[in-house]
Amino acid sequence: MGRSRLPGRRGGERLTGRRRRIALIAAFIVLAAAAVTAFALFRVGGFERLTGRWLRLDGGYVLEIRSVDASGLIDAAYLNPRPIDVARAEATRDGSVLKVFVELRAPGYPGSTYTLTYDRKSDQLEGVYFQAALRQSFDVRFVRLK
Repeated sequence: MGRSRLPGRRGGERLTGRRRRIALIAAFIVLAAAAVTAFALFRVGGFERLTGRWLRLDGGYVLEIRSVDASGLIDAAYLNPRPIDVARAEATRDGSVLKVFVELRAPGYPGSTYTLTYDRKSDQLEGVYFQAALRQSFDVRFVRLK
């Protein structure tokens, strides 16, 4: 006579063990795909939060970030209230922190720079303005203009 397979017996356990392994492999594949996607977005994306018009609270200066490409190159304008030439502007990542560097080139601003960090909670840019002509640094904060 044939043997019956009862739950808890060796034959039934094989099927349950196989299903468990398949489920674990499938879960691993899904998690790995999600991790790869998140890493790719983290590495090349996220700069879009920086786009917009930003008002410096202590003087009415406006930093306009028109766009940021995946490499971090920023298309920017600086107004005081008239335009001042932006020689260089770039965004970088330090872990999960977004950073902005802007260099100005104009009479009275020869190599003045902003080194800013984006604060996600307050939706502000905070950092240091180096006024090259005076050789002085100032703490600054920009808020997003709506």
